[in-house]
Amino acid sequence: MKMQTNFLCALTLFISASFGMLHAQDNNVNTEFGVKGGFNMSNLISDGDNEPNDENILYGFNAGVYATLPISDFVAIQPEILFTTKGSELEYDNAFASGNAKFRLNYIEVPLLVRVNITKNFNVHAGGYASYLVSSKVTGDGTFDFNEDIDTDDLNKFDAGVSAGVGVDFNPISIGLRYNYGLTTVGKERTVAGTTYTFPDAKNSNLTLYLSYKLN
Repeated sequence: MKMQTNFLCALTLFISASFGMLHAQDNNVNTEFGVKGGFNMSNLISDGDNEPNDENILYGFNAGVYATLPISDFVAIQPEILFTTKGSELEYDNAFASGNAKFRLNYIEVPLLVRVNITKNFNVHAGGYASYLVSSKVTGDGTFDFNEDIDTDDLNKFDAGVSAGVGVDFNPISIGLRYNYGLTTVGKERTVAGTTYTFPDAKNSNLTLYLSYKLN
């Protein structure tokens, strides 16, 4: 997605420009525990792709809990536990058929982030995540209608990747934008008749707009 690429470039420049301001800030991070949820725009990226195809975005959601644990006046570690949906959607329209097919992947995800508060109310965060696939299915609407569960044993159950984002705090509510890029192929490597292949040979890509609520 072009939006994801532009977001990461802008975030990198902003972090570089902002570190010089950190010495002027104090008491910007407090211990927090809360709940959060958001809206996902997901896709699958193959190694040969320069960026995801905007036409294949699958819309979904995430929900879970988080904690913010300060290690200095402006830096904190932020672990989270989330249920999140990922995958991709394919639309087709040709002489023989038309419709769409959705490949859905549902994960329990554990991000571990370093959060830097540039000001009391604005933060940038980056780190990694690990996730476990709990269910998957493929559905279709159009000329062919189908709704089939996929055996998770046929896919990689574990995924891991990198994350980066920004957040704005309006105590006790916060909003933010985060991008996750998977480093693990969704499909498993298989050998059939002497030929080795991976299906699907792609990695997760996910842009999230989230809302969190501090409980303490």
